[in-house]
Amino acid sequence: MPARNAWPWLWLAGIVVLLDQLGKWIALDALRPGESRYVAPFWNWVLAFNPGAAFSFLSDAGGWQRWFFTVLSLAVSVWIVALLRKRPGEFPLSLSLALVLGGALGNVIDRIRFGAVVDFIQWHAAGYYWPAFNLADSAITAGAVLLAWDQLRGNRS
Repeated sequence: MPARNAWPWLWLAGIVVLLDQLGKWIALDALRPGESRYVAPFWNWVLAFNPGAAFSFLSDAGGWQRWFFTVLSLAVSVWIVALLRKRPGEFPLSLSLALVLGGALGNVIDRIRFGAVVDFIQWHAAGYYWPAFNLADSAITAGAVLLAWDQLRGNRS
């Protein structure tokens, strides 16, 4: 039965959610909003709340975006679970979907709890700062890159 084979991918998504929430819990405990702590010449810890999407898209939209992005993420998550149940044996596809699923659900938890996503990782170089992000964002990005790579290389079956 295909659904049973999807369980390892759903477990991986759950691990991503747990690691993401653990990182956010540590950041919330250790930092105040806007506070920045030096880690390395290219890396700071900084506590930020993003009510929008990637790169603060729609962050100043007035509050409706909280529920829009929550519903959108949950709908995409349902679609991803359906795909994982149908095609659990396709390793690159399933891995990428599990990473995106875990990241999406990690950020949904924040939107429900805080009305915004908790970000705490900040990279910088030569005076240029990348917007703060979190482990869920990293999982979504890695999953999207892997998905694009898998699609570009074509179907090998």
